[in-house]
Amino acid sequence: MQDMKLERMKELVDILNKASESYYAKDEETMSNFEYDKLYDELVRLEEETGVILTNSPTVNVGYVAVDELPKETHEKPMLSLGKTKSREELRDWLQGHKALLSWKLDGLTIVLTYQNGELVKAVTRGNGEVGEVITNNARTFMNIPLKISYTGELILRGEAVIGYADFEKINAQIENPEDRYKNPRNLCSGSVRQLNNKITAERNVRFFAFSLVKADDVDFENSMEKQFVFLEKMGFQVVERYAVTEDTILDTIDVFEKKIETYDIPSDGLVLSYDDLAFGQSLGRTAKFPRNAIAFKWADEVKETILREIEWSPSRTGLINPVAIFDPVELEGTTVSRASVHNISVLRGLKLGIGDHIMVYKANMIIPQIAENLTCSNQLDIPNVCPVCEKETKIMAVKEALSLYCINEKCAAKQIKGFTLFVSRDAMNIDGLSEATLEKLISCGFIQDFASLYYLEQHREAIASMEGFGEKSCQNLLDSIEKSRKVILPRFLYALGIANIGVATAKLICKAFRYDMDSIRNAGVEELSQIEGIGEVIAKAFYDYMQEPDNRLKLDALLKEVQLEKPEVDQRVQTLDGLSFVVTGSLNHYKNRDALKEDIEALGGKVTGSVTGKTTCLINNDVTSNSSKNKKAKELGVPILSEDDFIAQYLNGGNENAYQNTK
Repeated sequence: MQDMKLERMKELVDILNKASESYYAKDEETMSNFEYDKLYDELVRLEEETGVILTNSPTVNVGYVAVDELPKETHEKPMLSLGKTKSREELRDWLQGHKALLSWKLDGLTIVLTYQNGELVKAVTRGNGEVGEVITNNARTFMNIPLKISYTGELILRGEAVIGYADFEKINAQIENPEDRYKNPRNLCSGSVRQLNNKITAERNVRFFAFSLVKADDVDFENSMEKQFVFLEKMGFQVVERYAVTEDTILDTIDVFEKKIETYDIPSDGLVLSYDDLAFGQSLGRTAKFPRNAIAFKWADEVKETILREIEWSPSRTGLINPVAIFDPVELEGTTVSRASVHNISVLRGLKLGIGDHIMVYKANMIIPQIAENLTCSNQLDIPNVCPVCEKETKIMAVKEALSLYCINEKCAAKQIKGFTLFVSRDAMNIDGLSEATLEKLISCGFIQDFASLYYLEQHREAIASMEGFGEKSCQNLLDSIEKSRKVILPRFLYALGIANIGVATAKLICKAFRYDMDSIRNAGVEELSQIEGIGEVIAKAFYDYMQEPDNRLKLDALLKEVQLEKPEVDQRVQTLDGLSFVVTGSLNHYKNRDALKEDIEALGGKVTGSVTGKTTCLINNDVTSNSSKNKKAKELGVPILSEDDFIAQYLNGGNENAYQNTK
């Protein structure tokens, strides 16, 4: 029984971490809050039953790593998640007789602002709780942030950057292609706040609501959080709406918020309860993940019964055909809902769906429609054996333990259009001017049959220039962008081909393993590919099958005649770390960030992994005496824990100060 529980825990850790990566690092929602909370609670229960907490469990790790496009910075104090409850009575009991403040839990992007000498000097996103992204120039364009304040000491505060529902709807309405529209205000806000061009941020009407004060050393707040809020308001900040509550008043106050949320324009996924007594709250300390001075209350999802009328099957570029449930319209959280994604065949079968079934639906985070339960469970749904677009054969396949429906016709029009969209995207061939709508037009005109034919569009210059939405200038810009794309590094090229499960990171692993030799890569066997760390047999087989398929080989030959594959610069340093494996955790002193240290290790032939195992050479952590989960694991396995200085001295420079290159 213990073994079964541990296996389930491993599965849950993997599922939840992937969902968190998509949510925090990629601004994509692959799982509803309803589903995430259910799995998270299951993991917590199993950890309590087994007495085991696995490395990288989301119950002890906060958030996810920051993306690479913006500068990174370590927070002065870690930004922890909050414990949560959906029980009003549990929230009341949590007070233990103390006065507290009840406020909105806003659903946007958490930001830390720093003021010095009365001026805004820095704005940093939450990131992974320890390291965030510097977005100071973007923050200066927020609608309601004071650029100057009367307080001249160092002021550090935290708050939520948000975009209201009205602005969200307005911005989405300006996007012509429905697939390009933002799923919810949080995704729009996250993308807006982290823009490289703050002109775009300025156009998005981002607002900031302060929810806590971190530092203002010489101000007497009389040991009261409420006084901190009043101080911030006097400085010109808009703070979260809050009410002072006791055990006698908290339930009525929750009712007040519940009524307000029906018309509240700012996205909120619950409430936050914080002790007003600052010293008492601080004396409670923290767990590995949660502070004990505050707790989050999440609204119980509004669930309505309706009748399933149809399953719509929507093909994508990979051939994946997504099921979408169509049901009798119901009112949820103030809007009419009649559609919900069912995700895949495994979920569909798990719900035992059938046309005419009575189903319970809700809006995750009050935004994303989901099916919570099937009351009828007729399990009489026919899964199509032909693609709804090309009417060719479909096949149910298992990918990452989930069953999904695929169109197996490589020439499916839907698959071609989505494939071309990936091929021209920024992370692939980076061809500007080819939206999905434009590609559809060019394909329907017969100008594009395969990837190589993109490089023959010059032959159709006159026809393209006369197409609606084009002209001589835009046509020339497109042709120039296509010409520029002829020079491409090999990992981008492999990713552009649209091979199932081959993202940019996986493409880099393959290129490195075969020393950037395209002939070796395209002729690699399944066994060779499977030996690359990070590539399993399923991915290896998919890659091999793609490269060996006769039609693909012909198309690839034609494409290779049109492009020039470039190799990245090879680091000339001796591979002194070849065969060694390292784990990096905590903040760094010499290196700008962990990625910079990782680059130096990999340049010398070493590997950097995310968790400590018996194969780990050493754990790099400047806090060698900490009780972090990674330190504990290293001690259990007898893996050395080295500070950054000791690691550099022992493994990098050997007395040569020029041996490492990515330091500050």
